[in-house]
Amino acid sequence: MSVPSGSAVGSTGKGRRRPGRLAPVVGKARKQLQNALASAGYPQRVLVACSGGPDSLALAAIAAYFGRRGHVDGHPVAVAGVVVDHQLQPGSAEVASGTAAVLRELGLSPVEVRAVEVAATGFGPEAAARDARHSALESAADDLECEAILLGHTLDDQAEQVLLGLARGSGTRSLAGMRPARGRLLRPFLGLRRDETLEICEVEELDPWHDPSNADPVFARSRTRVEVMPVLEDKLGPGVAESLARTAAILQQDADFLEDLANETYLSLVQREDGDAWLPEDAVRELPAALRFRVIAKAAADVGGQQPGYGRLQAAEALLRRQGSAGPVELPGHVSVYRLSLSDLEQERAVPTRASTTGAAGDPADAGPREAARCGKLVFRHQKPSQQ
Repeated sequence: MSVPSGSAVGSTGKGRRRPGRLAPVVGKARKQLQNALASAGYPQRVLVACSGGPDSLALAAIAAYFGRRGHVDGHPVAVAGVVVDHQLQPGSAEVASGTAAVLRELGLSPVEVRAVEVAATGFGPEAAARDARHSALESAADDLECEAILLGHTLDDQAEQVLLGLARGSGTRSLAGMRPARGRLLRPFLGLRRDETLEICEVEELDPWHDPSNADPVFARSRTRVEVMPVLEDKLGPGVAESLARTAAILQQDADFLEDLANETYLSLVQREDGDAWLPEDAVRELPAALRFRVIAKAAADVGGQQPGYGRLQAAEALLRRQGSAGPVELPGHVSVYRLSLSDLEQERAVPTRASTTGAAGDPADAGPREAARCGKLVFRHQKPSQQ
């Protein structure tokens, strides 16, 4: 059965493989999902997010196998499905309802369609659609009491993510790509190629829907998929996608280590006062650069800011090399960071110190505040946006 572009996904029969020898690609996919669920502690209720495309439809078919069995490695499991309708293309409701019908034929239960409004966020249409989709998935998982949400991202998606990060000059966190597990989100197919999900759909007698936006050159990811990756494979030889995905896996370990170390370091240094967060500049200055930038970013997030870009982090870090008080440097999310020098801190304490230099019996006042000011500090303050 052939499905025209823009129409609903279809299936022949029940979308189940004919009796006979197990196709190797199906066995491989089952093993990957099995391992992902084992790593997640064998959640009893899982939710498959399915767009009707080859990747997520193949995932639904593999998850349905375990749902029909009722267990994974002897641990009980039930499989539900959700289709998110972004309402961005003509006929999207038809595609969504058709996909939901196929999921029900596969045996997923219950299956829901969730329509979302994709609002402009300032970070581009892809990011806005992703935010709306993830919000709908989390809401559906809550309502259906599912402990895990299965996403159909493949090795090719991971390779494209890393390549886009390289092109944008991103740091370790971005180059580490998509995580196999993040909260309730599980990506069991990061070890499968896109061609393999197409093969699974063929074996399972499923006709996937092909999203026209995946080939739309207006999107950077689409250009990477359709134009850039084929050229790299042609000029550099096969295996480029696997190498990029392997890079992500390696960097995930490095990023996790640095993140844990930065978090420990930040918590050991941060002081809070009247809603501000501040860091002793001498201690921050002595940190290795990889930690120093991460600690500054954590301070900005701590007072309600967003992740700063590298240029803004450099500007904030440069305050450590200024003479006297300096700043503010503006960071995303209405956060200002500035340096207070030691001399300015001493002047701030001079008036209250002189006012209480002697007690009733002429004893020196408590020197605690002055002892705390052994160096300048970086202060992070959230500024409420002005009302226009």
